Amino acid sequence: MIIIPAIDIKNGKVVRLTQGKFDQETIYDQDPISVAKNWESQGAELIHIVDLDGAQTGEIANLDTILKIREAVKVPLEVGGGIRNTGTIDKLLNAGISRVILGTRAVEDPNFLSGILCEWDKQIAVSIDCANGKVTKKGWTETSDIDGKDLARQLANLELQTLIYTDIARDGVLVGPNIQGIKEMLSAINIPMIASGGISTLDDIKALASLNTPQLIGVIVGKALYEQKFTVKEAIAACSQNV
Repeated sequence: MIIIPAIDIKNGKVVRLTQGKFDQETIYDQDPISVAKNWESQGAELIHIVDLDGAQTGEIANLDTILKIREAVKVPLEVGGGIRNTGTIDKLLNAGISRVILGTRAVEDPNFLSGILCEWDKQIAVSIDCANGKVTKKGWTETSDIDGKDLARQLANLELQTLIYTDIARDGVLVGPNIQGIKEMLSAINIPMIASGGISTLDDIKALASLNTPQLIGVIVGKALYEQKFTVKEAIAACSQNV
């Protein structure tokens, strides 16, 4: 399991939302590029970037900033938020983004996803963002009647290679991850998964690492890093203690 620091971009700035609510935003840095360099310097193996403006509007809005980050660091990047057509996917991958994250379009159009996976395979991840077990979409502003585990099983049947699971109720509030929900999602599928939401202490990271399953390949950490609860370097060390 690796530590994946998050950079959420809104209006060109690094922000964190509370439980995905766009009216509960905290600005942490004016320069996403310097933040990415910092995470890289601390040993991050992958950086998770979300275009929050794009997630809301359905069209990627901070592409220039994302591409500047790509030029500034050597560490692989995964990018999501407003990526809902093949043109945007192609542009990002051709620019050196390692993995593109789909959300709303994958939920609404399985045929689209199937075609994308046939073309790009391991360079595609799907993010399942849940509120009370139900899948949300359009930047977490709408909740569907789709059960998260049911969607995960459908995605596994399409031969998805990477799933990202977020419990929105835990995201940005530093209350600890939904360990039970993560276990249930892992048991529902047999594909690599990244967990997200709620990480607040090194003990949270140790708890996930202690699940001791190769299927859980990473954990995304955001607010805890920005609030200086611990560093990326310390989080990596906490993971290794449970290997």
